Parts: sequence; C-alpha cells; structure tokens
Amino acid sequence: MGAVTIIVGIVIGAGIFKTPSMVAGITGDIGWLLLIWIAGALVSMAGALCYAELSTAYPHAGGDYHFLTLAYGRQTSFLYAWAKAMVINTGSIALLAFVFGDYMSKVLPLGTGSSVIWAASIIVMLTLINILGLHVSSRLQSLLTGLEVLGLLAIAIAGFLAAGPEAAQPQAFSSAPPIGLLGLALVFVLLTFGGWNEAAYISAEVKGGPRTIVAVIVSSLLIITAIYLLVNIALIQGLGIQGLSSSKAPGADLLSSALGPVGEKAMGIFVAVATLTSINATLIVGARANYALGRDWPALRFLGHWQPQRGSPTAAYVSQGAISLALVGFGAYQARGFEAMVEFTAPVFWSFLCLVGLAVFILRVRDRNQHRPFRVPLYPFTPLVFVTSCGYLAYSSMAYAQSKGALHISLAVMLFGLAALLIMALGSRRRAQSHSR
Repeated sequence: MGAVTIIVGIVIGAGIFKTPSMVAGITGDIGWLLLIWIAGALVSMAGALCYAELSTAYPHAGGDYHFLTLAYGRQTSFLYAWAKAMVINTGSIALLAFVFGDYMSKVLPLGTGSSVIWAASIIVMLTLINILGLHVSSRLQSLLTGLEVLGLLAIAIAGFLAAGPEAAQPQAFSSAPPIGLLGLALVFVLLTFGGWNEAAYISAEVKGGPRTIVAVIVSSLLIITAIYLLVNIALIQGLGIQGLSSSKAPGADLLSSALGPVGEKAMGIFVAVATLTSINATLIVGARANYALGRDWPALRFLGHWQPQRGSPTAAYVSQGAISLALVGFGAYQARGFEAMVEFTAPVFWSFLCLVGLAVFILRVRDRNQHRPFRVPLYPFTPLVFVTSCGYLAYSSMAYAQSKGALHISLAVMLFGLAALLIMALGSRRRAQSHSR
C-alpha cells in the first residue's frame, strides 16, 4: 500500500488542477477531451508495463538509472543521474516548494519573503522526515495522498451537485480539432501523468517478490486514471466545456460556484496538500537515484552510504536537499527562474525516458537468458508505442524550449555533466597508473 501511495502522490500533483482547462481549450469538444485523457492513460500504461518488465528482471534501488547502465553503459547512465540530481528532481522539488509557499503564505504569511521561507522550511522538514526511513516517509505519504484524493473527490462531488451552465452542452465529437493540436493536448495530459516511472526506484524495497511491483505499478495507474477522468467529467458537468476552457483555476471556480468563498479557500488548501505530496514522493525516489550513483562511482562514494537501521540513504537525502535549497535561493532572485527550469529539464527527461523504453528491446536481445518474472504483453507493439510517444514528447519539448530561449540551458547542464564525467575518468586512470607502478 505504501508503494502505491508513493506513486499516486508523485503523479497526482498540482497539474490536475491546471491542465484540464488547457486540454479543454485545445480540443473544444467533450468527446475529444475525454479521448485524449484516455489516450494519455494508455500510453502511460504502456510505459508502466515496460518498467514492470525491467523492474522485475533487474530490481535495483537505482531504477531507470540501473536500466540505462545495463543497456548503454555507465557513461550514459551517469549523464542521466547527473541531470536528475542537478535539475530534474531537485528542480521539481524547488518548484513545488515555491507553489506550496505561495499558498501557505495566504493562510499564514511570514512577512517579507514568506514564500521563500515556507519553501525552504518544507524542504528541510521533509528531508529530515525521510532520513528517518522509508517506513516513516511512506506513512506520511499515505496520509498526504489520502487528503489529496479527498480534495479531488470534493471537486468531483461539487461538479455533480452544481447547477451547471445554463447553455446547452454541445454533443461529443461535434467538432474535430487539427491533429497537431491534439498532439499538443496529449503533451499536457502525459505531463500530468508524469511520475509513474519513479516506481522503478522502490522496486528493490517492495515486499512480496518481483511480481508485487507489477501489481503496484498497474494498480497505481488505474487509480490515477479513474481519478483524472472523474475530475474532468465533474468539471465539464459543473462549468461546461466553454467555462472549463476559459478558466485559469477550474477547481477553485467550481468549488466557489458550489460552496462560495469557503470552497475557494478550501481549494487553496487542496493545492498546497497536492504539492506537499509530490515534494515528499520526489524526495524519496530522487535520493535513491543519487544513492545508486554513489555506489557506482568511487568519486561520489559518499552518496552511496545507506543507513540499514532506518532504511534510508542519508547522504543522498542531504545532498539532494542542499541542491534543492540552492535552487530555491536562485529562484528567489529570478522572475521566471522556475518556469525556465521546467522548460529546459523536459527535453532531457523525455529523451532519457525514450532510451529506457529502447532498453527493453536491447536487453531482451543481449540478455536472453535473464529470468523475467513479467514480460511486456503484446511485445513489440507495447514498448514501441511507449518509445514513439517519448520521442515525440522529446521533440515537442525541445521545440517549445527553443521558442522560449531555454534550450541552451539544457545543453549547458549536459555539457557540465560531460565535464564531470571526463574529470572522474581522468582521476580513475591516474589512480590505476599509480597502483600499477
């Protein structure tokens, strides 16, 4: 149960409170809107099944970092771990912490710089809680996820109880948006589903054997899909397709129309809880990626220290928290610091995720004798759907980052990673030469 709540907590973040209106604005049709969400769920399930095969065949705390090592070698997986440690995971933590700080400042302002204080404080507090061990952090995650799901259910109930728009709703599939726009809508949906892949990081710690992780991943995606569809149907019911597409905060608008100002304030609390849930879950899986990195690279061995009594990688948590706090400090002096962070991390993330999907093909050919408790159904069609989708998202995010002038930052992050890799390789060669003398 703890593993399911961790995955659900990662995936269901602040995105579901924002993207329904974006998808509605792009599609402009109830039928296409729901179909795009179902398509996003199917693509995510295809990816989850790929991860299920890799996780059960090669269970490891490093997750997809470990899969990339097996398929492509240590250099490629190092660059992925570098990107995750420096900007992908830590940038997500810092961004969500700022969102949490913004909403908490409305409830309990802490003076000048209130959002920054709240953001930094929550990172420190959750890092300390996670250092106590996975059993403590998973219990907290279960509580937070429960509150988050209750918030989404409140939106659903409000939608079905609300009077709804006075104008008649257009019939489903009465209009067809251009294919290019449908692709853009799918990008937003898949970003909202993003995070299910982090289940791979806890594959080595799930009780019940290798097959348990399959049930964890699949059941998590089914729960998330059901919640997302319920929320979208409720928003359409309460606001109408036109009202939903024009709303900047559909959940708040719906609760405000159904419950008045109290409902609007409650929505703020739900968003704060949603961000808190995602921060905690991202901390859990991010530290395990850093731990795996420390185990594989002698120069970073301090990250590979594991506290067996607590079941947590303490040094990995501390380093991750420190980088996240540094990004919070950076964001405090940048008008668009964290928006830009999202823009330049997406191309890197989806490119590496595409490589993970290809690893299913590579490892099946290269490692034929490896026991696989679970095999991707409908192979090779299922992993091919996943790889194609990731490739499309990588291309789309690169084009979007280029339009915003942020693509060069993605390249700079990877260049710094290559430099670090070169320095460590030279250091290893010098040590090997000194030992040979």
